[in-house]
Amino acid sequence: MPLFRSSAQVMTPNERSGVSGQATRRAAGVAAVLSLLAMPAAVLAQDLKPDLEAAKAKVSNCIGCHQIPLYRASFPQVYSVPMIVGQGERYLVNALTAYRKGDRSHPTMRAIAGSLSDQDIVDLAAFYANGAK
Repeated sequence: MPLFRSSAQVMTPNERSGVSGQATRRAAGVAAVLSLLAMPAAVLAQDLKPDLEAAKAKVSNCIGCHQIPLYRASFPQVYSVPMIVGQGERYLVNALTAYRKGDRSHPTMRAIAGSLSDQDIVDLAAFYANGAK
């Protein structure tokens, strides 16, 4: 890289930070692979039809934490439990799928999500996205 450049030779942000074109392409490739890994949850939500009535029989593990305002869990550390009523359906499908796969690490959620089928995840996500009614 020349020390001085003419006005026609403008440095790109990657050149200014010292990142090579090869590193940029590698990062883009990694991002593409990661987006493909995230795709099954989105595909899952499109392939299965949610059953809100069936979801009502599946929420017992969720209610005890996620429907208590300002609830804090104490395992493995003190953790403020989020309210999930009204959360986006796609977000909930992706979150539960990530817990089930181990991509998210909260041990209690990992255990609960690990026991859910694809249909359970779709049902619960739709139930909470629609206001838990």
